[in-house]
Amino acid sequence: MERLTVDGKLDSLEAIAQYVKAATAKAGLDKKASYRLRQAVDEIATNIICHGYEAAGREGVLDLWADIDQKVLTIYIEDTGVTYDPRQTPTPKDKELRSPLDERQIGGLGVYLALSSVDEFLYERVGTKNRNIFIVHLN
Repeated sequence: MERLTVDGKLDSLEAIAQYVKAATAKAGLDKKASYRLRQAVDEIATNIICHGYEAAGREGVLDLWADIDQKVLTIYIEDTGVTYDPRQTPTPKDKELRSPLDERQIGGLGVYLALSSVDEFLYERVGTKNRNIFIVHLN
């Protein structure tokens, strides 16, 4: 698939979602796996935009591309925002996950849900860029 480059702004999330949706259709993913991948990519892209760019006073783009072979669909997102490896985000404790919503702190679950929604999640720092890699195994 062709690459997608979008501004590092929240308005770009719809284009990102459509790109991932097209990639999942091309790969033949079922609806459930497609939804989980879109959710994961959306969460990480939102964090890049909000924290890696906006909160840091930076501007930039997100570059996305998809690789599809007989065994896996891989989505890549690269950005030049603040260095951040989502795998370093603390995993919520079991007690936190079972607490009633009104007793939980706001935030903290998005990255956990994103990373647990795909078969594999990798992170690389490539020069001045963050590269987030989402891997979904095909049947």
